[in-house]
Amino acid sequence: MPAIQDGAGASGTAAPGDPSGTQGASAGTPGGPGGGGRRRAGGPEQPEATGRRARRAQRGRARGPEQVPAGRTAGTGDAEPEGPYRTEQFSFVEEQDEESEDVIDWLKFAETRTERRDERRRRTRIRLIALVAVLALAVVGGVGYLWAAGKLPGQSGGSGDEAGSGSGQKRDVIVLHLHETGGAGDTSTVLLVDNETAGKGTAVLLPNALAVAAEEGGATTLGRSVEESSDATREALGTLLGTDISGTWRLDTPYLENLVELVDGITVDADATVPAAKQGADPLVTEGKGRALSGQAAVAYATYRSPAEPQTKQLSRFGQVMHAVLKKMSDDPGEATSTVEALAQIPDPSLSESELGASLARLAERAKKGAYETTVLPVEQDGTLSEEATDHVVEDILGGTVKNTEPGGVARVSVRNASGEPTAGAAAQIALINGGFTVVAATDAGGSRQSASRVSYTDEAQAAQAREVARTLGLPDSAVAKGKGAANADVTVVLGADYEGTTATTGGGDASGGASGGASSAGAGNGATGGDTQGTAAAGTTGAAGTTAGTGTAGTTG
Repeated sequence: MPAIQDGAGASGTAAPGDPSGTQGASAGTPGGPGGGGRRRAGGPEQPEATGRRARRAQRGRARGPEQVPAGRTAGTGDAEPEGPYRTEQFSFVEEQDEESEDVIDWLKFAETRTERRDERRRRTRIRLIALVAVLALAVVGGVGYLWAAGKLPGQSGGSGDEAGSGSGQKRDVIVLHLHETGGAGDTSTVLLVDNETAGKGTAVLLPNALAVAAEEGGATTLGRSVEESSDATREALGTLLGTDISGTWRLDTPYLENLVELVDGITVDADATVPAAKQGADPLVTEGKGRALSGQAAVAYATYRSPAEPQTKQLSRFGQVMHAVLKKMSDDPGEATSTVEALAQIPDPSLSESELGASLARLAERAKKGAYETTVLPVEQDGTLSEEATDHVVEDILGGTVKNTEPGGVARVSVRNASGEPTAGAAAQIALINGGFTVVAATDAGGSRQSASRVSYTDEAQAAQAREVARTLGLPDSAVAKGKGAANADVTVVLGADYEGTTATTGGGDASGGASGGASSAGAGNGATGGDTQGTAAAGTTGAAGTTAGTGTAGTTG
């Protein structure tokens, strides 16, 4: 019976629960608890396999009894299989993700030095191309601006000799007329100039004695022109000063009072004491620095003029009041427009409330920053512009727009009499008006005489007009030359001793009773009546063009 069991073990018959039959073979392995040195069933034993079993048996003896898993005993059916490898001989190692990331990082930094240098060169080249493109755009933009402003060499008005120092700048100019509703009904005129390019605001005070073109032709004073038509006054001032006036703001004294109240009063340095209307009452304004004025006091100060003072003193006080109002007004266009709307006055068609509010907001910003000044336009005794006015106010402040005169338009002519003959200037003015030209000024040279007459123009486009002016005055073409002239005129005429024009007969109206200064009864005369002394003198010179019985024959003597 034992022999049968040994044979079963040798044949490798599978024991219950051991389909492969390895459990029985394990029992017969050398060194096992149940075996002697029997061969393994399934064929002759190979030397290599025998060597492996010997090594495993030696390791098993070295391990001792403690290596047998718990719950198992040697020689039982639960013994581990005897295959060529045991389970504890294998070690399963999972691949770590960090090793893959290390490989990727190594590949990223494996660029050669040449590749990095090429990348730097490529980036530098891109930056240079971008820089060149930006510079090219800047140059094109600058040239475009200079072309639009007419400052390129060869353009009309492009050089410093052809345009005033203030040309090419962006300005917003509005004319303000203050009308006194009580008393004599006098007016005060101020040009409010906002120079956006220079970031500066200026109030130019215009005396009422300033000679301007009348609506019917000829000349009149600014004071009379304001009373007759605000539109005609705006156009006449634009022609005289060579600037573009965008609109008219009429401000009656009650509205000025409301305006001061809307900004919660103003503070001025009063240069005079303004008495109250009621005798014995305290003065409305006391002379001194830092005087706080209400609306009523501001109106009284702005319109005050003592009997011995020229009108320019009163104009300066009005300028002070407007400067103080701008300092208190909001520099926000919306809020400034609300202030204008709160006045509830009827706006002039040339200037809407929103446009006026925007202009005042910009001027308020200048005034608060200290970039605002007030100046008086200097005029001669006869109401014409002085050289100081031409050089400083017309050129620097207003900029002049002579360079913008259309070649086909009517030339504006300025006349200066240096012939030594007092009536030569008036005669030349009459001849030019009859010839279809616009005479912006006719002044006397102030005692300085010159032998030869000169006709100069600043713009090459006006050369033909200058020659026509010379022919109208009986001067040769050799008297015409390009050169600097009056800033508010296209052509400047300086009369010399060689001028042989007709002598005007001042006050030459017809027998039917012309107006003082030489107007005809038919209404064709250009003289002005009344007004201040300076205005009468200015209008009287033009009055020599009075017609005879309205037939258009010039009232001059040969």
